[in-house]
Amino acid sequence: MSGPLAGPVLGCIADDYTGGTDVAAALRRAGLRTVLLFGAPQAGRRLPPCDAVVVALKSRTVAAPDAVAQSVNVQRWLREQGVGRLYFKYCSTFDSTDAGNIGPVADALLDAAGAPMTLICPASPEHGRTVYRGHLFVGDIPLSESPMRHHPLTPMTDANLVRVMSRQTSHRVGLLPLDVVRAGHQAVTARLAQLRADAVRHVVVDATDDTDLDVVATAAASFAVLTGGAGLARAVGAAARGVRQDEYRHPVALPAGPGLVLAGSCSAATLAQVDHARTAFPSHRLDPAATPDPDELLATATAWLREHIEAAPLMLYSSAPVEQRRAAVAALGPGTAEILEQTLGALARTAVALGVRRLVVAGGETSGAVVSALGVDAVVVADEEDRGVPWCLTPEPPVLGLLLKSGNFGRPDLLVRAVKGAA
Repeated sequence: MSGPLAGPVLGCIADDYTGGTDVAAALRRAGLRTVLLFGAPQAGRRLPPCDAVVVALKSRTVAAPDAVAQSVNVQRWLREQGVGRLYFKYCSTFDSTDAGNIGPVADALLDAAGAPMTLICPASPEHGRTVYRGHLFVGDIPLSESPMRHHPLTPMTDANLVRVMSRQTSHRVGLLPLDVVRAGHQAVTARLAQLRADAVRHVVVDATDDTDLDVVATAAASFAVLTGGAGLARAVGAAARGVRQDEYRHPVALPAGPGLVLAGSCSAATLAQVDHARTAFPSHRLDPAATPDPDELLATATAWLREHIEAAPLMLYSSAPVEQRRAAVAALGPGTAEILEQTLGALARTAVALGVRRLVVAGGETSGAVVSALGVDAVVVADEEDRGVPWCLTPEPPVLGLLLKSGNFGRPDLLVRAVKGAA
């Protein structure tokens, strides 16, 4: 392997915390020493030696102007650290609404960088997210027919990303089709030049295999701003590092101590993982329909946690299928999701005080609430439990092992494996 790079070659802005861990894992796997920060860095903060830096925000579902302001501020800070190239990372299921936030943020980052064009590339083939003829697929089905069509915050009812982006930006949106990608990086470079001449600013990228992403990364080497999922980020990182995938591995020992699962995601993958975990160790569900008072909901769960801590690993969860979610909102009101996230964050803080040292958190918003509640603002990215799901270690004692899992990621036994420390 070649020696360390002179400084950060890539700065990433992720629109939620699990998205940050996902892209940080991809960059580390590509051979880049990666620093992951939670929340906008304070003015004057400096980076330790690294090849890439990821700043994870909670901007996915805030108002578009707020998401733009947060992202541009981080972009400015990254430039102050000497990072010239920027990657805007969003979910591989393109979680957004017609009001944003992917289009408005991408436009603002391009404006600030003085860049004429970027790529729109959520494809992550290793996770079954592919794009063909501009349509995003989850496995074998279009995004609009997947469980994402029922997402409570960003329901995805259109699989055609050219149409979705065209509703989020006033600029022209084009397509880089798969046959051009398969023709090689020179063909891609030529097509991108043609699209730029036609005043296209956002180019949706077809990709069904990781090798497609490698071709695109090579062709877009001169782009100052790129956007997409962790798949393209991995390819960009590998091109910068010049090493093959999986070469960079330094196992890190996780801290000893009890483990706890905190699950808030309602994705199909997480619901299956929660069902599996319920058979493996004690669990307690936060059920607003049964306990509609937020204070009582927290008090009841805290009492359960204290009573069962000696039996750890444990699971506290609010994850629920559609009908139970509707009943929860009917009981607790429109702020139900935020109340549940804050409750799980408070429970995480209590758990650490009780000696828990490994926390497995399912869901982007839940991860953000937990990290904020614990006051964690930076972590060392360690090995992955599953693809895109790395362990993150806090640098200050007591050292905590945090596994922040995007709702759709991981095998069915992930929660059990991770919290028990199985290989």
